[in-house]
Amino acid sequence: MYEYIEGIIKDIESTYVVLDNNGIGYLINVANPYSYNLNDKIKIYIYQQIREDENSLYGFKDKEEKELFLKLINVKGLGPKMALPLFATGSTDGIKDAIERENILYLKKFPKIGDKVARQIILDLKGKLVENKVSNVKTNDELTEALKGLGYKPQDINKIIPSIKADDPIEIQIKEALKLLLK
Repeated sequence: MYEYIEGIIKDIESTYVVLDNNGIGYLINVANPYSYNLNDKIKIYIYQQIREDENSLYGFKDKEEKELFLKLINVKGLGPKMALPLFATGSTDGIKDAIERENILYLKKFPKIGDKVARQIILDLKGKLVENKVSNVKTNDELTEALKGLGYKPQDINKIIPSIKADDPIEIQIKEALKLLLK
């Protein structure tokens, strides 16, 4: 398995680029080939898919894109060829946000992503993509308990927790949480 390949872009086609590394041209499927420039020396993060009838490389500009791609291809009904176009016009933050907010329309705008697949993506990945900024801070439990005590539901609390600054005192965290919950 490859982590990345560093080389020079020698060819750009509609669905892939050819990256030359020490005289070997790697055909790498990428979301937006035209975002690359001929003869640029770059590093492309790689996912290699080996099947009985195919050996394909999928490329990403950074590690974050690759990690999100790996999570997406584990969704039932979503393979590498269907997942790759999500990165053509959508940023990783946009894709994560659409999943967290259950924005089916955003996901359906991509080729081959229908209602059923969009719902499956949300079902499988919601809550698993956004890092909980206060998960390692003991005030997380204190904030959650305070909000529960005020009558808020755990699912509503979990949606706003990642937006709260962990460095703030608990009083400010509660104020910020209430502002978000009242929106």
